[in-house]
Amino acid sequence: MALVSILALLSPEGRAADRLDHSLRPVARPGTAQLSRFVPAAETAAGIAGATLAVLGRNSAEPAARAAIPRPRLRPASAVHVAQDAGAADLDVTPDGFVAWTRAFRGRALAAGVSGRTFDRVFQEVRYLPEVVRLDGRQSEFTKTTGQYLESAVSDTRVAKGSEKAREYDGTLSAIQSAYGVDKRVVAAIWGMETNFGGHRGNTHTPSALATLAFDGRRGAFFEAQLIEVLKILERGDTTSENMKGSWAGAMGHTQFMPTSYQSYAVDFTGDGRRDIWSDNPADALASTAAYLNRMGWVSGMPWGREVLLPSGFDFGSVAGERMPSDWARLGVRGTDGKAVPDFGSARLLLPAGAKGAAFLVFKNFDVIKRYNNSDAYALGVGHLADRIGGAGPLRTAWPQEDRGLKREEREEIQARLTHAGYSTGGVDGRIGPNTVSAIRSYQRSSGLTPDGYPSIALLKHLRR
Repeated sequence: MALVSILALLSPEGRAADRLDHSLRPVARPGTAQLSRFVPAAETAAGIAGATLAVLGRNSAEPAARAAIPRPRLRPASAVHVAQDAGAADLDVTPDGFVAWTRAFRGRALAAGVSGRTFDRVFQEVRYLPEVVRLDGRQSEFTKTTGQYLESAVSDTRVAKGSEKAREYDGTLSAIQSAYGVDKRVVAAIWGMETNFGGHRGNTHTPSALATLAFDGRRGAFFEAQLIEVLKILERGDTTSENMKGSWAGAMGHTQFMPTSYQSYAVDFTGDGRRDIWSDNPADALASTAAYLNRMGWVSGMPWGREVLLPSGFDFGSVAGERMPSDWARLGVRGTDGKAVPDFGSARLLLPAGAKGAAFLVFKNFDVIKRYNNSDAYALGVGHLADRIGGAGPLRTAWPQEDRGLKREEREEIQARLTHAGYSTGGVDGRIGPNTVSAIRSYQRSSGLTPDGYPSIALLKHLRR
């Protein structure tokens, strides 16, 4: 999971067919600004977007993200599981200043309530890990479409493994569902999305990884806060320093909690006095995930969403807002079985690939899943994997094969060109939010295009004419 106010997150998982090469994660959104003028510098992506960015200073008037709350994880925008073991420390490359930083940090940790005995014991094992710094600086850009993402996130191999694990741990998952009211298949799906059902939990010494990142300074305050919580966790006795292994960025356990979120939401489901999310027994980790979702407002008995079919000639101008499924049915929106989706609660229509791809009615629980990871693609992955684990088949509607994800500069160019054409996006930041979607729809209507609000290469080419 991630604190919305920090940065984008990725999550490659596993090997070969099981692997998620990236996950979509939220990026810190800039502040607000008004567009007072716009003069494109050149007819290129970099030129036209750059000209607007010079005016806006990369500010955006898109609505702010949810208020920051502790989430199970917050990982930098690079591959969490590409190098699960960041390697042992190379003492020859430990930078000057690391020992001095450790001394200074000791004072800050003790002031925060960590005992000197715990600090000294743990830091006997802490080493500077150059590979962690290298991975933290490798900011690969995510350009997969939702369809491409789901192809790997919900592969047949992962579904088969998920079904096997769900049967193996059915007693535990059922007890967790009874205790927290969260669908056991969703809990299992998050387990699968995060660590391939415990197979890729990471093998990097968490205190060393966080000390390295805190010393490195790019987000020093954040990682110092995480490291202080790690020391408190170890002082409490939930695990040992030797066993505290995870991703290179500090995410821990079967469902990848960051230390601050662990402190807020982890539970001792087994009753042994420890909140042991590192154990080979996944019970505490799975229950902690369910406890988190419960706290975020999970509605028992409500699905995350349903795939739906749209009628020929559907009015895409009617997709904004929420309404009951029976009201959507009056507009011709029906389940893949041809029947109206039951009225589980109000729902909105989600079109991840615009008019050409699969369509979904999504309910409140979809947004609860997004509190774990603020990404439509991730929430769809969890929901669809949960359905597949429960015995459902693949999605009915195929994804457009000619589509591809837009690069950041292309998204910025779309915003800049729309703004220049008189369709305000509220700013240019490369983030496709409600203001940008509304501007796209307005432009599409005036241009005789299907007003689905979808930012695509075809739209960008049309704007460049």
